Amino acid sequence: MDRRTLLRVLPAIAPLIAAESGLHAQEPRRAPADQPPAQLPRINKEQLEHALALLGLEFPAEQRDIMLPVVNRALGNYEDLRKIAVPLDTEPAFRFFPALPGKKLPGGRAQFVPTRVRRAPKRPASIEELAFSSAGELGRLLRARQVTSVELTKMYLERLNRHSEKLLCVVTLTDKLALEQAERADSEIKRGKHRGPLHGVPFGAKDLFATKGVPATWGAEPFQNQIFDYDATVIERMDKAGAVLLAKLSMGALAQGGLWFRGMTKTPWNLEQTSSGSSAGSASATAAGLVGFSLGTETLGSIISPSTRCGTAGLRPTYGRISRYGAMGLSWTMDKIGPICRTVEDCALVLNAAYGPDQRDGTVLDVPFNFNAQSPIGKLKIGYTKADFDRQEGDRKKMYDQVLVDLKRAGANLEPVELPAMQTQALLILLTAEAATAFDDITRDGRVTQLRGQAANDWPNTFRSARVIPAVEYIRAQRARTLLMQQMDELMSKWDVIVSPTFGSSLSITNLTGHPQVVTPCGFIDKMPQSVLFAGRLYEEGTPLRVAMAYEQSTDWHTMHPPLFV
Repeated sequence: MDRRTLLRVLPAIAPLIAAESGLHAQEPRRAPADQPPAQLPRINKEQLEHALALLGLEFPAEQRDIMLPVVNRALGNYEDLRKIAVPLDTEPAFRFFPALPGKKLPGGRAQFVPTRVRRAPKRPASIEELAFSSAGELGRLLRARQVTSVELTKMYLERLNRHSEKLLCVVTLTDKLALEQAERADSEIKRGKHRGPLHGVPFGAKDLFATKGVPATWGAEPFQNQIFDYDATVIERMDKAGAVLLAKLSMGALAQGGLWFRGMTKTPWNLEQTSSGSSAGSASATAAGLVGFSLGTETLGSIISPSTRCGTAGLRPTYGRISRYGAMGLSWTMDKIGPICRTVEDCALVLNAAYGPDQRDGTVLDVPFNFNAQSPIGKLKIGYTKADFDRQEGDRKKMYDQVLVDLKRAGANLEPVELPAMQTQALLILLTAEAATAFDDITRDGRVTQLRGQAANDWPNTFRSARVIPAVEYIRAQRARTLLMQQMDELMSKWDVIVSPTFGSSLSITNLTGHPQVVTPCGFIDKMPQSVLFAGRLYEEGTPLRVAMAYEQSTDWHTMHPPLFV
């Protein structure tokens, strides 16, 4: 074997060679004279050659000959590994941190300055008139005791009962729990004990969060009856903030798309179309005025995409901002939790209640969250991805050109910027390999075939196909990811915020590097809402939130609601 080939294969086979060699200071084992003839290898030369071809590798015949015993021994190790019972919520013994070594992170005390409202809120003639109010508005009404949490909870529960079947956005109503929490909130507010701006505000949660005594189905047939005896950290944080849990909302099976075991979640703007996913029900219910706000998750667009399809605001925070303890794991190095709301400022309110370490998720750092709804944006360095804006066509081009006009009118000084040119598609084997690992048990025992989605792009086929991703390529992709992180770090050192059209390269880049991104509505095409993205520096969500809020307030798109649900 030549030196170059040896260096290529040695990292993969060294542990196996070591286990069978004298490196562990064991005496060589001698076969007894009466030992039966050795069994034929389970993997033969032809199978090995075909396996290498799947990976795009070619080795000479003499090298394949000496690989073959190692590959056969490795097969036994794989089988032993599969016999170890690994609970689904067990994270791997490595962690991803979006901040590069030596990177100085924001410090000091957190500062949160919401919008200053001078006019006292007033109770409307009908409580249902509040269905599309922002969480901030609802909180102010509750604090002023113009409405009660029980009134709001009953109103939203009635709307959920009336409309959720049209949208297929609800898995489980938590009506009893909601009324108990609402009564507690009213009692506390009456006594002057105010927990914050979300106190008494009803919300919904994506059905991948553990909620004590309530099903957490993950949208998937094998887990329809799954119930945990504890709450996810983010559910605990919402309870601490005094928010009222109305429902567990639908999600695409195992966090893919909008299809779950009862059907496809719909966007309230067109009941013939999906809301996208995987935070499908969270966006759909929020846009339809069925909850005050909702919680979702994103690995590669699962907040951004449904928010776009449903016309909501959404925030995917910095990776490691909100603890994922008690949340279904899909990709340990890419999963993020974030809010889906009717306004950008609501997203800031929810993040402020949810972020911070919990001593359970080791990726969460103690970094303050700063937000000032009243700060001017004129001095911020705001870039826009000119190439992405220029390549738009027709009505989409007109819409995004208007976005830039409206941003300038809101006070933004815009300059063109270029994102890193790395082809991120190759890096997405990271998500594929980690997702396949998360659900390896149900792939091998066949339960994955129970999922409704069985097409080429659905999880079952992806999980099976991921079996031929080599560990070497996975690690190489992680190293290439480091290069991308370095490139983004260099870029973001020059800019406070970068504005992009939705579904351009910024979506995959920022999901891989862990940078935060805010989405908000920016128009309609063919009667369907569209959106624009605002990316910021690591752990500085307040800045893109402030710019997105300035844009939002310069337009009326966030005030438009689906006619069938008004």
